[in-house]
Order: sequence, then C-alpha cells, then structure tokens
Amino acid sequence: MLPTSLTENQPFQGQSGQAVTLPQSAYLHIPFCRRRCYYCDFPISVLGMGANPDSLPVEEYLEALTQEISLAPAGGQPLQTVFFGGGTPSLLSPAQLNALLECLDSRFGLAAAAEISLEIDPGTFDGPKLQGYLQAGINRFSLGIQAFQEELLQLCGRSHNRQEILISVELLHQAGVSNLSFDLISGLPHQSEEQWVQSLQGALALAPQHLSCYDLVLEPITAFGRLYQTGKQPLPADETTAQMYRLAQQHLSDAGYEHYEISNYAQSGYQCRHNQVYWQNQPYYGFGMGAASYVNGQRFTRPRNRREYYLWLAQLRDNQGKINCPVTSLHDELLETLMLGLRQSRGIDLLFLGDKFGHETVACLWRCLQSYLQQGWVEFSDRQGHPVPASAIAISRLARLRLSDPEGFLFSNQILTALFEQLTP
Repeated sequence: MLPTSLTENQPFQGQSGQAVTLPQSAYLHIPFCRRRCYYCDFPISVLGMGANPDSLPVEEYLEALTQEISLAPAGGQPLQTVFFGGGTPSLLSPAQLNALLECLDSRFGLAAAAEISLEIDPGTFDGPKLQGYLQAGINRFSLGIQAFQEELLQLCGRSHNRQEILISVELLHQAGVSNLSFDLISGLPHQSEEQWVQSLQGALALAPQHLSCYDLVLEPITAFGRLYQTGKQPLPADETTAQMYRLAQQHLSDAGYEHYEISNYAQSGYQCRHNQVYWQNQPYYGFGMGAASYVNGQRFTRPRNRREYYLWLAQLRDNQGKINCPVTSLHDELLETLMLGLRQSRGIDLLFLGDKFGHETVACLWRCLQSYLQQGWVEFSDRQGHPVPASAIAISRLARLRLSDPEGFLFSNQILTALFEQLTP
C-alpha cells in the first residue's frame, strides 16, 4: 500500500512501520507523437503531423498527470533527477513543461543542481521554443536521431530527415546547451556495417556529450514485428549486429567516450544520472500512462492507453492515493540487482551483495560464472581492484563483478540466464 495523504513533514512509513527512503527521481511520460515509428511499442498517442500542444487531448492528459503527482507520497528529500520521456515530449510548449516542473517542485521540491532531461525530436522545436525549455529549467536534452541515412529514416517511419537533424543540433549548440545526448539504432532492416559506421561518425562530428546506441528489438505489436523475423533478411545477420556493437564500442571509446552502460557512452562527467537510478536499483517515481514506479519495495506500471489510465487515476483518487500491489521479494530484488547492475561497466559490489543477500550468494555466483570467467566474458576483482584469476579459491577476496567490454556485454543474456537458473529454487 502507498499512503499518499501525508503532509510535507511527515515521514513515510513502510509496512513494517519503519521509515522508508522516498525516491529522489521522477519519470514523466508524455505520450504524444506526430506518428508511430515502425519499431516503436511504447505507450503513445498519435496526434498527426500538425500536432497542436493546446489541443484538448493534450490538455486533458496534462491535467491528469498533475493530479497523479499530487497524490504521490511526499516528504522525502528534493528530487535530484527528472526525466520527461515519451512519446515526443518536445511537442509540448515551454509553458506546459514549466507547469509540470512547478507541480513537481510544489509536491517534492527540486534540488538546485537537479538533472532535468527532455527527450526531443528533430524538427519539433525552433530557437525560441528551445530558449523557453532552458528558462523552464531543462538542462539535459536527448535528441532522437536514430540514423543519418535518409533511406533508413524513411524505412523506420521517422518524421524527420537528415537536414532537420543538422538544423536541430545547430539550434542546440547556438542556445549553449552543454549536456546533449543522441540516440542511434543499429540492426535496422537493410542497414549495413558501413552505414552504421557512417552514423557513428556523423554523430561524433556533432560532438554530443552523451550517446545511446540501441540494437533493434522486434516487438510483435509493431510494424517491424509484423513484417520481419529475427535473423531473417532484410534484417542484418546476428553476427553483423554483434559486429555493429563492437564497432560502436571501438569508435566511441577511441573518441574519448566512456562505455559506462551496455548501451550508453558519455564524456567524463556526463553520465545520465537519472538512468543510473534504474541501473542501481534505487527507488523512483513514475507518472503518466505506461510509466513504472518503484516505491517502498513495490513495483507497479500504469495502464498503457489514455482511457484506461484515466480510469485507473479515478480509482486512485477514490482510494485516497493507495495502491495495492505486492512488495518485491528478496529473491526478486536479488535478480533485479544482478540484471540491472551487470548492465553497468562498473558492475556489482559483491561486498554489498553478500551483506544484503547472504555470502553464499556470492559463492554461488563464483561457482556459476567460472566458465564465463575463463572465456573472458566476466571479470572479478579484489578489494584493491586487481583482477581475480579463475583459479582463485578465497571467495572472501572478491569485491566486484562486471561483464567484459564488449564481449561480456554481447553475451549478457546468456550469462544472466545461467545466473537466474542457478539462483532460482
């Protein structure tokens, strides 16, 4: 249960009666898009190419979002990160985003140095609109480029072209944006290794502080999911997509970017603070249709379409903000900690893992991962940061576990499957 009728100065009590640390991060889902991309299975609402931020559907949704924020448990520390995702949040006006930030500030407080991220698409903003976002407090922008080739952009159903990418980046640079991220997708239909390298080089030439490189995943409900089958042409072969991953690691690392997470690269000091909350399995608020929350050991996801979301919100109001969902078990928390932690280049703190989940858990990991250690896919280190060879016997020496880059990351699903099978009764 999530009691939310608390004043700002009341501590939040968990089911055991002990004080609970409330989240210091919030995700807000803005579902509106001009069109649905052919690979997208996100919960979105299509407004058309003439999308109007003042339309009734947008205003109704923002009012619902504000109401949901007002029902959330408060009284903890101010928010350190806020992330506006979607959808296409840059379809909103600066005034609308400012109103949402004011709502968050009123309910939770916003830290003076909070990271406030906004996903934006090329062709959805101009200079004045961008200045409005900056004045509202947005200080990190994530630009959905996906590819630099016109034919691939059209094939994906993107609503922008290469020229709009260049214009948008120039606007961001002119505005003095100093924390800019690009999204790119590999493994697209008909995409070659040469085209992927061209996209990497095109991104590097525009000098973002951060890059996210995702491999295409076919989801059944998407246009791509209906048209294509994994491993079949015109999709690149598995070995080709693996090589694309290696190429990204090589080119971006050579350019000075740290490969700090399985799909993410950053210049020093520009790692996404908000996403690290997820990967470190820390609590977070989620607001809006399809958004997930992790509060007081409880994970829950909202309905994925607006009508059902509004019905859910009405029930939430009737229940005075209380939500019935199971508390994550210690076993599930262990699996989530492994799954999320091993996405990061820093890996997992085994000393913490042993203290929280039992030192036999660390011994079990050591036994299970021996073959992967010998293959060079996983790496153990001791308390001084020195690599621990496969022949080591003293489990107590182990301090960290990480996947190797890039091969361990490439085979992460295989490694995690083995771990989960070993750790599940």
